Amino acid sequence: MKKILKISGYTLLTIFLLIQLKPVDRSNPPEIADSEIPDEVKAILKAKCYDCHSNEAHWPWYSYVAPVSWWVADHVHEARAEVNFSKWDNYSEKKQVQKIEETFDEVLDGDMPIESYLITHPDAKVTEDEFDIIEQWLDGEL
Repeated sequence: MKKILKISGYTLLTIFLLIQLKPVDRSNPPEIADSEIPDEVKAILKAKCYDCHSNEAHWPWYSYVAPVSWWVADHVHEARAEVNFSKWDNYSEKKQVQKIEETFDEVLDGDMPIESYLITHPDAKVTEDEFDIIEQWLDGEL
C-alpha cells in the first residue's frame, strides 16, 4: 500500500510539473483607443473592471500556475472579447451604449464581477455610491 501511494504521489507530481509547460497567453496588448469616459466613471471601471476588461490586466502569481493559469487567462480573453475598455473609442456610439447598458445590468444583477474574482479581489464589488455615479453617466448627467 505504501508503495502504491508513493508511486501515485510521484505520478501526480510529474503530471503537475508537466502541465506547467503548456504556454498561456498573459499578454497585455498596447492601448488601442483609450476611452473618453468621464474621470469619475473611468476611476470606477479601472478599479472594478480593467483587470479583465482591458489591456491593463494584472496577472497575479496564481495566474502562472497551471491549471489555474489556463482558467484565469481564458476568463480574461473572454472578458476582453465581450468588452474591452482599452478599445472603447473604437466602438461605434451604438455599440458603446449597448455595452455599457449590458455591463450596468450585469453589475446590478450581481453577475459582475464574477464570484470567483471577488474571492481574491473583494474590493472589486461595486458600491451603491459607484452605482449612482454610473447611473448619472448613463442618464447623461456627467
